[in-house]
Amino acid sequence: MILADKIIALRKKAGWSQEELARQLDVSRQSVSKWEGAQSVPDMERVLQLSRLFGVSTDYLLKDEMECPGTAPLPDEAGALRRVTMEEAAAYLERGWRNAPWMGLATLLCIISPTPLLMLAGLSRTPGLPLGEQTAVGLGIIALVTLVAAAVALFLICDARGAELRFLEKEPFETEYGVAGMVRERRKAFRPRCTRLNITGVVLCILSVVPVFAVTAALPAGAEDGLWYAAAVCCLLWLAGMGVFAFVYGGTCWEATECLLEEGDYTRRNKARRHLVEAVSMAYWLVVTAGYLAYSLTTGSWEHSWAVWPVAGLLYGAAMAFLNLLDAPRREGEG
Repeated sequence: MILADKIIALRKKAGWSQEELARQLDVSRQSVSKWEGAQSVPDMERVLQLSRLFGVSTDYLLKDEMECPGTAPLPDEAGALRRVTMEEAAAYLERGWRNAPWMGLATLLCIISPTPLLMLAGLSRTPGLPLGEQTAVGLGIIALVTLVAAAVALFLICDARGAELRFLEKEPFETEYGVAGMVRERRKAFRPRCTRLNITGVVLCILSVVPVFAVTAALPAGAEDGLWYAAAVCCLLWLAGMGVFAFVYGGTCWEATECLLEEGDYTRRNKARRHLVEAVSMAYWLVVTAGYLAYSLTTGSWEHSWAVWPVAGLLYGAAMAFLNLLDAPRREGEG
């Protein structure tokens, strides 16, 4: 085992990200990345720091043929970790790249699912059109459920792809020599595209409110035109949905690299609590969906109840940020 692999193995046993190890050594994350990618080697001072930090000898670090002498595994590392080959890593990245547009489309379908209902409700209130309100609501609900069903089908198809590699998202693992370097190179090449997608997403989400304000400004004071407002809200949902599509597209590709590097949301500490987060998220969105349907069916205000979704999304993001904030002191104490 060469020095690069030893640094990776020791860092992961300690449960640290590259950023955390860099802080311990008072170096940049790029320096740690280059050491682990065998693109450079630490100087003797850093080797001594690594030796003290991980509790191993300098001989172990510098001599390729030496195995770690009696280093006790951490409790969660008592068994041998699965070793990810270059072929498996490439397949996982390919799966993420292939799923990204479909995951984005599924999310877009969920966001725009109320638009047929909104437009049909607006048309039913337009004089001269032979469309009753009850018929409009019935057709709109059918369209909404169909779009949501299509989105769920896409999510399930994406989840089924590469099921044999799903352990990467839930379990700690080791990688063969060269895998980390390959993943970083792929991520470096993708970074400009990811940046463009994020910028596009932000711009579209900001512009999404323009149609509503435009209709409000264009209609005379006191005028009530449900069709125009419904169209404006539909434009809002479409623009916001396309913005979220860009976020999900870029985020899915980026997360594939983070998973293989065990960084970001995929550090070993985060994996340990991933099951809890997934369970809480599922329960939250089931409650939101039940509340949305109950309110809409009880009041018949389908043209207004769509607001449940952006509010729920904001509350969900705030709740996740709050949980991360609560967990931050513990992470710092363990680091």
